[in-house]
Amino acid sequence: MHMSKTNNQSGLLPLAPLNIVSLDDDHDFCEYIEGILNADGHAVRTVNQPSSLFVEIERDRPDIVLLDMNMGVHSGHEVLAELKERWPTLCIIVVTGFPSMDSMRETFKKDVFDYLAKPFSLEDLRKALAQAANTFGLGLKPMDKLRSVLGRQMRLARTERGWTLRELSEASSLSVSQLSSIERGTHLPSIESLVSVSKALGASPSRWFSAAGF
Repeated sequence: MHMSKTNNQSGLLPLAPLNIVSLDDDHDFCEYIEGILNADGHAVRTVNQPSSLFVEIERDRPDIVLLDMNMGVHSGHEVLAELKERWPTLCIIVVTGFPSMDSMRETFKKDVFDYLAKPFSLEDLRKALAQAANTFGLGLKPMDKLRSVLGRQMRLARTERGWTLRELSEASSLSVSQLSSIERGTHLPSIESLVSVSKALGASPSRWFSAAGF
């Protein structure tokens, strides 16, 4: 199997080729993205219309969506809102030729993973993909991915509440070291521990498992 190239400075390496869909109304950019990422060993589909993007996701859910925010008659923000409503755990990387701080803040409010301003370097793109693979556990074996995703979901739920690990420890009766190892993805919690943590956070364990593909 053709493994993806690594970013030497970051030390991050996708563990397997990624399934990527890119939405952009610039045909030249689509050809460029498809060519370089296919050469890196990824499976890449490019589309020019939001409706085509939704069809492709329904047909074969990707690991990552590259989303252009400026597409003439189509609003990237509306597409982003629909993506998060229909597939809330989908990893989305925004790309735009018209970056602004307001636009960046607005996209990150919707839990976008990263934001790339055109023109970006190939290494910047590779680094963003590698970081996404590392964060979401993309390309991992099922149990490794489960550990990674459960840790991330727990950390997101905790930070949304503004809790420290100590506060979650007091609410769940798990030690800080146990919680820390779960969040880092180095320890798979027992069902009892998972229920205790999710109950303390007011979260749904089934949603966390769903995010990991189970």
